[in-house]
Amino acid sequence: MFKKLFICVMLAALSLPMANAATQANVPSSIAKPSSDANVLDVDLLKAKINTSLGLTVVKVEKTPVPGIALLITDQGLFYSSYNGEFFIQGKVYSLGTKVTDIAEKSLANMRLDGVESFKDNVIEYKADNEKYVVTVFTDITCGYCRKMHGEMSDYNARGITFRYLAYPRSGINDRTGNLSSGFKDLRSIWCNEDRATALTKAKAGSTVAARICEAPIEAQFNFGRQIGVTGTPAIILPNGTMVPGYQPPAQLEELLKTI
Repeated sequence: MFKKLFICVMLAALSLPMANAATQANVPSSIAKPSSDANVLDVDLLKAKINTSLGLTVVKVEKTPVPGIALLITDQGLFYSSYNGEFFIQGKVYSLGTKVTDIAEKSLANMRLDGVESFKDNVIEYKADNEKYVVTVFTDITCGYCRKMHGEMSDYNARGITFRYLAYPRSGINDRTGNLSSGFKDLRSIWCNEDRATALTKAKAGSTVAARICEAPIEAQFNFGRQIGVTGTPAIILPNGTMVPGYQPPAQLEELLKTI
């Protein structure tokens, strides 16, 4: 049986910042005219071309099983490109064999676990007494399903599930005027509180957030979320690095954790 590969393609991502004509006119010839050999992956050249053409910062480049196609992990999420940078792909690439497999998932799982480890001292934790599982959840206090999930924390904890929260302001870091968004400032205030867990619980219950300022890693956590594919909250990272988007009831999450 031949292995088929399916590529979901959205070329020249409409939502991404494009360089203007003046910028394009000044693109170095070594970048503007990529290698004619589409089978050769020059990582530095590809990073430079993607940055110049689309304004994306490429954090990591990996080869994929698809001939001539590279995986790009960027500051705005995950994309694909031809080796020579002539084609840019927004979407997912699946291998269709004995089962459907997202070919980027293994790389993303490892990246998620590395990121979770790097933020281990800057999470807000609700620990289960009889801990069996630890999940990391991107959250925002304005998210209805985040509030619903948090309101059931005692049930999650009773099932042995410890929650560790990372901040993900859904409104972004800056508002339309370029100032820090209210969502960012509220989460920063909570992370700067001397009792983070209580402050977060009160905020999710609808209490006003007392303003505080410190060097909380809200922006770093938000950027990490975007890199690994978070597009909304809640987003749950399981112990194996798999990410599950959206609200999961306590019993359902417990059953999911039993399978990994």
